[in-house]
Amino acid sequence: MFAMKLTLILLGAFLYLVGTLGWFFWAGPGLVGTGTTEALLYAFAGTCAWLLISLGLAIHIIKTARPTAGGRNP
Repeated sequence: MFAMKLTLILLGAFLYLVGTLGWFFWAGPGLVGTGTTEALLYAFAGTCAWLLISLGLAIHIIKTARPTAGGRNP
C-alpha cells in the first residue's frame, strides 16, 4: 500500500513539474510572442488555470498534513 501511494505522489509531482515547465518555458512564451488578442487571452487563461491548480495543490497538501487544522474544539 505504501509503495502505491508513494508512486502516485511521485507521479503527481512529476506531472506538475512537467506541466509547469512546459507552460512557462514553451507554451506561455509562444502565446505571448504571437501577440494577437486571442493568443494573449489564452496565455492569461492558462496562467490563471496554473495559479488555481497550484493553490488547490497547496491547500490539499496542507489539509493532508494537518487534517484538524482550522477546526474548532468546543
